Amino acid sequence: MKVAIVEDEIRIREGIEKLLKKMNRQYEVVAVAENGEDGLNRIRETKPDIVITDICMPVMDGLEMLEKMTAEGLGAKTVVLSAYSDFEYARSAMKYGVTEYLLKPTSLMDFEQAMAHVEEQVMLDRSRKPAEIGSIDQVFRDLLLGRMKASPELERYLSNNYGIRSDTRLTLILCDPGRPFEEKSRAYTAALDRMLPLFSRCRYVTVDFPYRGVLATVAYDDAGPGSVPSILQSRLADLGPDAAVCCAETDGPYSLHETYEKTFPFLDWNIALGGRSVIRWPEAERIKTESCIYPMELENRMRSAMYAANTDEIAAVLRSFSARFQDGRYYLPREVKECYVRFLWLVISFAKESGAEPDKTVDRQKLLSEIMDAKTREALERIAEDITACLSPAETGGNVSHLTVRKAIALIREYYKDGITLDEISRRLRVTPEYLGTLFHREVGTSFSTYIRNVRMDKARELLCGTQLKLYEIAEKTGYSDPKYFSKVFREVTGLTPAEYRKNALAPR
Repeated sequence: MKVAIVEDEIRIREGIEKLLKKMNRQYEVVAVAENGEDGLNRIRETKPDIVITDICMPVMDGLEMLEKMTAEGLGAKTVVLSAYSDFEYARSAMKYGVTEYLLKPTSLMDFEQAMAHVEEQVMLDRSRKPAEIGSIDQVFRDLLLGRMKASPELERYLSNNYGIRSDTRLTLILCDPGRPFEEKSRAYTAALDRMLPLFSRCRYVTVDFPYRGVLATVAYDDAGPGSVPSILQSRLADLGPDAAVCCAETDGPYSLHETYEKTFPFLDWNIALGGRSVIRWPEAERIKTESCIYPMELENRMRSAMYAANTDEIAAVLRSFSARFQDGRYYLPREVKECYVRFLWLVISFAKESGAEPDKTVDRQKLLSEIMDAKTREALERIAEDITACLSPAETGGNVSHLTVRKAIALIREYYKDGITLDEISRRLRVTPEYLGTLFHREVGTSFSTYIRNVRMDKARELLCGTQLKLYEIAEKTGYSDPKYFSKVFREVTGLTPAEYRKNALAPR
């Protein structure tokens, strides 16, 4: 498994090289470069199976290098390690066939999983690549990815074996079948196999691109222009409730890559059209859209519902929010997604203000990716429902109903390690310490000092059992500047010294 590393930071470059050698002896680093231009030259020379690259580099950046690799048919699988989380960078990278897009700093587990997935893709391509040109499935896969160019040998192969000439009209069908991808893909392809042979005489090949979450079907020798999209539209319900479908016609196999890249973004238009239409490119480009906004009143309603722990009202606000984009007008799918991102970010902040701990239950980067990858209204609605469900006050806010106390609890959980006091929290909440102390005891059933002590002790127990930190380090991380005083408080609460507690907890049972 030959690997090329293109990274301008020498420490990261050398670190990746060392890590690969430890991970798998089968990895052979055949090229190392510090910018895209040098990387492209080294990739041309060594023909690696896998390229690991940064995006922001001097001379030539990673995206330009990937673009040139695609244009030249250099078919290496690519892993991007980037500090850029912006969706445009990820979308541009995916355009050039990137298999994995990881954000720096990347955990070892994520990197190992990415490499395992890329290696699996390389091996899959090898297994599908018979002698000489390859099977029709592999030919179409390579044409779609821009890895194969026109040649006399390829033209003879397609013409003699499949009746496909350079000017044969093909229909490209792209489908996001829904999640889980593998299960939904099987159901979609089975429905397609029942449908197309029954209503047309076309032949077709379907290949999967799991990293994009899409299936690409190339239909050839069909009954005439527009016949395949019409069949799909008439039988759309058979393809599955979550399927988003987009079609385009192309004059000949050698424009498949260009058509694929132009068509793929239009799968998102299922969000604008409601998902019950087959999107036809380029007709979709002519759809007139309006500016996409939602009433600020919904934010105020959601804030009040989260603070009041009113799960029925939270669900009602979500329904009103989703209905805003289903009023018969057309909105740019990207703008709809951005509205979802903004609204759900606010929901997370409201949950935090009301005493929840969203950072423990919500991975914001994963949430952003899920929203931007969504292709249907139903997918966006499910994401919103899942987020609010895991932030439900019934799950995270306990029985505390008073907003001031919920905010105080949120501040305690966030700043307990900094030694925050009742006076400091009172100033932040603009109430007197006496009022907050009385209110806190009434709502929580214990005093402020006892509550914050218990929070710190819970964290101390966690660190004693789950880390090798020294006593003074655990004291600092739980808001105590004096390790001796920390030990005294810990013994008063647990009946054991920190050392005794750790020994008992880690002793074999």
